[in-house]
Amino acid sequence: MKSLATLSAVLLCAGALSAAAQTAADAPAKVGVIAFQAAVTQTNEFQRDFADLQKKYEPKRHELKTLSDQIDTLKKQLQTQGDTLNDSERESRARSINDKEKQLQRTQEDDQSAFQQDMQQTFNAVATKVGDLLIDYAQKQGYTVVLDGGSQDAQLVLYASSTTDLTKTIIDVYNTKSGVPAQAAQPAATAPKPAARPAAAHPAQH
Repeated sequence: MKSLATLSAVLLCAGALSAAAQTAADAPAKVGVIAFQAAVTQTNEFQRDFADLQKKYEPKRHELKTLSDQIDTLKKQLQTQGDTLNDSERESRARSINDKEKQLQRTQEDDQSAFQQDMQQTFNAVATKVGDLLIDYAQKQGYTVVLDGGSQDAQLVLYASSTTDLTKTIIDVYNTKSGVPAQAAQPAATAPKPAARPAAAHPAQH
């Protein structure tokens, strides 16, 4: 499966080339570069939604910590009291600890899976809109090709002048259009690498 970054570059290139075909054949190429995933995660909308997602999972994270602390306490008690317990009691306590450890592992895995799924949906929702805006912006500004310079799986850009980097511009334009204010006194959120691709943005037809 292609990565999001690779797919983004292909889609954006296709959209830009479609627009370029309608211009004069001898028109000079105008190339832009964007770190697409970074652009998505740095928008005010994604930052807001990510903060909400973190709050949603706070109770579950607290529950996991409580269970982990209980296990640590039981282990310490068994270690310090082990010599004073008979075999049956030691075995009973050891089984109890083992059962709680299995419960903790299952709960952690379920929580992580649910969080990743929600994160994926959060990212895709914003990525689709950023992709649409980028294609529209590139066409209106006369870009022939826009490449994803933030791809880690495929090195699509070997060199690019800072004047070709559209990342900050697209973030600013998107924030203005969305109307979502910046999150106050909150560190920038970084989305985990998406496991699935967002809905493809299609270039506007002229």
